[in-house]
Amino acid sequence: MGIYKEGLDRKQQLIFPPSLDELVDSNNMVRAVDSYVEILNISDLNIKTKRSLITDGQPAFHPKLLLKIYIYGYLNKIRSSRKLETEIKINIELMWLTQGLTPSYKTIANFRKDERR
Repeated sequence: MGIYKEGLDRKQQLIFPPSLDELVDSNNMVRAVDSYVEILNISDLNIKTKRSLITDGQPAFHPKLLLKIYIYGYLNKIRSSRKLETEIKINIELMWLTQGLTPSYKTIANFRKDERR
């Protein structure tokens, strides 16, 4: 035993890994963003949905998901769609907020462009 604290062995398998929900504090701002967006009626906000345009390929991301990302970026002063894409992959709060979905910077940028008011 050394004089310094030692971290976990990164290669050690955990029996019960923590869930994303356990890693995000119950008072965290992302929970408020999630709850707020979930109660909104997207059609009342005139947010364009592309459901009628989808005929093949992958399913689209829900507009509520993209709105959550947009609000998170606004509240945390992240203006760049590329930076948001990166943060979604490394930031626990955004992983929780997006439920593990990872829209590309282009998808985020298009949502911002299409919903500009």
